[in-house]
Amino acid sequence: GWDCHGLPVEYEIDKMLNITHRDQVLAMGIDAYNAKCRSIVTRYTKEWETTVTRLGRWIDFENDYKTMDPNFMESVWWVFKQLFEKGLVYQGYKVMPYSTVCGTPLSNFEAGLNYKDVHDPTVVVHFPLVDDEKVSLLAWTTTPWTLPSNITLCVHEKLEYVKFLDKNSGNTYIMAKTRLCQLYPQMSKKKWKPKMAADLYEILETFPGKDLVGKKYIPVFDYFTQDEGADQYYQILSDNYVTDDAGTGIVHQAPAFGEDDYRVCLAHGVIIKGGDLPCPVDSNGNFTEQVPPVKGVHVKKADETLIAILKESGRLVQKDNLFHSYPFCWRSDS
Repeated sequence: GWDCHGLPVEYEIDKMLNITHRDQVLAMGIDAYNAKCRSIVTRYTKEWETTVTRLGRWIDFENDYKTMDPNFMESVWWVFKQLFEKGLVYQGYKVMPYSTVCGTPLSNFEAGLNYKDVHDPTVVVHFPLVDDEKVSLLAWTTTPWTLPSNITLCVHEKLEYVKFLDKNSGNTYIMAKTRLCQLYPQMSKKKWKPKMAADLYEILETFPGKDLVGKKYIPVFDYFTQDEGADQYYQILSDNYVTDDAGTGIVHQAPAFGEDDYRVCLAHGVIIKGGDLPCPVDSNGNFTEQVPPVKGVHVKKADETLIAILKESGRLVQKDNLFHSYPFCWRSDS
């Protein structure tokens, strides 16, 4: 049989017709789009027959079937119906790798096929505590575009955290003690001596991460503060996935865009399985009207605009660039 469904055919048609958004397919009409896809399905039939024969596979090409045949599709739906009626089918919810060009989730295997070394902006942002706005938590992220969807921060209960005075700005911050070098990179240099710390900061208090759990903070953006269930948002959670090998020891969480973010928020009752999440991004990776300053802009192109907003609002503490390995869609190279 010939497997006629799937992304390869659609991707070829999208390139041929210069289709970049799902709305263009709907405007064209599903029937017309499908007809275009069918028109190229058998384009390489003869080449496949030659190749398969050379490989020594015994296949009856004269009595084949195609997965786009109605009787084949109906048989698949019949089997699925039997499974459904026996209670063997359930609807799951999971954060998956996603191709914004192809407009589809990717398997973990596919997501690992095309890693590239790229430069991405990183930021440290401060989140003032509700019960003491003069004290702020510091969170580091390599994906500034996810910050409009932030609804929680996460710490490790057993890590040691410090409240300290930054002598340059006069601000009081909280972060993991072992990660002070994120804010003061000179601490990682050979010439660094502990006595130099007195010129940079003063530690006011030391405590374990569990002491922060449950505290509320002021969100960096207010796009989702009026959502149903938002009374559970903007609090500090804890989980063992938080480490002190990078960043500040405090992780910003946007559950629509992170597997751990979703798991932790679900476990703490901040969100419910199958419920709506702050997700202001469409199927092509462009911001929706929920975030007006970057409406219609692709998430990766929105970073600099969002960083400028953070700076203007006074919430940006540090900006840098990170050269790291990042997964790309193996089909579209995006």
